[in-house]
Amino acid sequence: MATTADFKNGLCIELNGELWSIVEFQHVKPGKGPAFVRTKLRNLRTQRVWENTFTAGVKIDLARVERRPYQFLYKEGDDTYNFMHSETYEQLAIPGELINNPGLLKEGQGVEIMYHADTDTPLTCELPPFVDLQVTYTEPGVKGDTATNAAKRATVETGAEVFVPLFIETGEMIKVDTRTNKYAERVK
Repeated sequence: MATTADFKNGLCIELNGELWSIVEFQHVKPGKGPAFVRTKLRNLRTQRVWENTFTAGVKIDLARVERRPYQFLYKEGDDTYNFMHSETYEQLAIPGELINNPGLLKEGQGVEIMYHADTDTPLTCELPPFVDLQVTYTEPGVKGDTATNAAKRATVETGAEVFVPLFIETGEMIKVDTRTNKYAERVK
């Protein structure tokens, strides 16, 4: 058992018979009335985001989860992804809906798969915050074409599309934020 004082981003809790991960939280102390904690929770089974308010100090059940390192091997069929444990070399196939951004996975990519410790079932697969990918196709940018920050579509080596600045060309390596699917910077 824990209380709302133990909240932190990424903490997994059991609520209403489901497993939830805290996306963000905020302690609020209004001028009148008791303090409370406003949270955004992500259901680990359905990936649905739910906003909930807890009274400050209320007891909550923590879920026992483990994060295990895996390496992406290959995609099989339409929606099955195969991974290998980095230490035991055990292979695992999981559906694409458990992966936070499957379009940015490339072969050999390291990921963390979160397991529910009591049932030993995979809950989510998280990519690192940033991945380096090569641009395989983008339209050429025209010099002097903009007055503000403009973007164009670029296809990266995994087949995903990302909006990039006009100066990015085909063949360049870029860093992509896996949480937002946005261009971060050019890799030197």
